[in-house]
Amino acid sequence: MEGKEEDVKLGANKYSERQPIGTSAQTDKDYKEPPPAPLFEPGELSSWSFYRAGIAEFIATFLFLYISVLTVMGVVKSPTKCGTVGIQGIAWAFGGMIFALVYCTAGISGGHINPAVTFGLLLARKLSLTRAVFYMVMQCLGAICGAGVVKGFMGKHEYTTLGGGANSVAHGYTKGSGLGAEIVGTFVLVYTVFSATDAKRSARDSHVPILAPLPIGFAVFLVHLATIPITGTGINPARSLGAAIIYNKDHAWDDHWIFWVGPFIGAALAAIYHVIVIRAIPFKSRS
Repeated sequence: MEGKEEDVKLGANKYSERQPIGTSAQTDKDYKEPPPAPLFEPGELSSWSFYRAGIAEFIATFLFLYISVLTVMGVVKSPTKCGTVGIQGIAWAFGGMIFALVYCTAGISGGHINPAVTFGLLLARKLSLTRAVFYMVMQCLGAICGAGVVKGFMGKHEYTTLGGGANSVAHGYTKGSGLGAEIVGTFVLVYTVFSATDAKRSARDSHVPILAPLPIGFAVFLVHLATIPITGTGINPARSLGAAIIYNKDHAWDDHWIFWVGPFIGAALAAIYHVIVIRAIPFKSRS
């Protein structure tokens, strides 16, 4: 038992704020601001919970790409959009999977499933740089594997013909428009993550941590509805990278920088807003 307790102390549960999307609420009504996560925490590297969290991020991102890209392929393959789930169905596939996967992995890794979310939480000092880099690597590997499985199921020719679910700026839109769409879309997502998992709300309202995956998934759904016609909706660098690597055509790489720069800028703005505005709101418990 001593080894298990020490593992938890050294792992993801050392700081309550480090777990941005928990499944258990604080029971103490006297809220105390958790300390910021250290930039580097050597103890994490010897903890099983650290690697377990990375595996959870890998599996979640793998499943996310598998379901979402397959849905995109099904819509593109149909000669008429009326015979498929259409853009609304694609948006529901992305948002629904995020809702389910955040709920499943929240207690293990925090349910990031997105390098932009991880980056935003890193800037807000909610996890260490070591953990953030590890998460991003595992997320990207999971995305590559997920898109690869879809290509294996569909066959190389059909997968390539249908575009592989890769992100690119649509005809009629400039690169600036695509970049702006990615910045705003990611800001909406990461802002929702911060708001839905705010520790002050967790201390005041016991139901907030349980409901957190719902608004996060819904934010992903709404952003997809708005930006699929512009960029195919990235707001997740791992999702864009996985599809681009497996598809591997020039037009998928031409605009690829947009799907890293845009989400990271959007996440940074959301983190700044969280630190300046949300954290500044005084805590008031409900008696």
